[in-house]
Amino acid sequence: MIITAAGAARGAGMSERFQARIFKSKKYSTLPYRLLVPVNYDKGKKYPLVLFFHGVGERGTDNKIQLYCGLDIFANENRMKRYPCFIAAPQCPVETKWAEVDWKADRHTMQKNPTPPLAMSIELISELEKEFPIDSGRIYVTGYSMGGFATWEAIQRWPGLFAAAVPVCGGGDEALAPRLVSIPIWAFHGALDNLVNVRRSRNMINAIVRAGGMPRYSEYTLVTHLSWNFTYTDEAMFEWLFKQKK
Repeated sequence: MIITAAGAARGAGMSERFQARIFKSKKYSTLPYRLLVPVNYDKGKKYPLVLFFHGVGERGTDNKIQLYCGLDIFANENRMKRYPCFIAAPQCPVETKWAEVDWKADRHTMQKNPTPPLAMSIELISELEKEFPIDSGRIYVTGYSMGGFATWEAIQRWPGLFAAAVPVCGGGDEALAPRLVSIPIWAFHGALDNLVNVRRSRNMINAIVRAGGMPRYSEYTLVTHLSWNFTYTDEAMFEWLFKQKK
């Protein structure tokens, strides 16, 4: 079930473009999220959907702060005119994570069950497909930092759902790399990252290659943790992403 707030949130810029909504799960609880709808979209056409996972600093319940770090760069108004799509940006509660991971660890094993915020984010996709003309063959996922871990976990838990993934400064379960050999992936990380070790991305990419996949990887030589500032202004990334289809 999707509960729509009374109109888009009041405010300037991003808040005016993204509808403030709440997703109500039958199994879990509720999840605040923002939704970008293509301007004057044609209901007779199908559009891509991007699931966007924010970082740890944007957790909360205000359903606003996740717009202003990373997403504000990704969803540049001019770029969205070039690549019209739906963007769903859920907000993770303060006391939880998208993925139950120690971000400082050199590796991790994926837990048996997803966290409720991650599970609800995936449930949300099905609900949006019922409401809007979304192309099920062009569902993409991206996120940075905590959201980068979420991106890796989402494609490892639901490998058949996404047409492509762009994980930024995150990491996944290397043992599950064989699940990812058929998914177009372009990962990004800063070589000097002081919060999430760059080895997390390097090791995931190497594990996928060993399993027979062909992921893409870009590493920013002189960049620390804020690598999404570069990834989400990379026109080549956007061109690549929106070309991917299942």
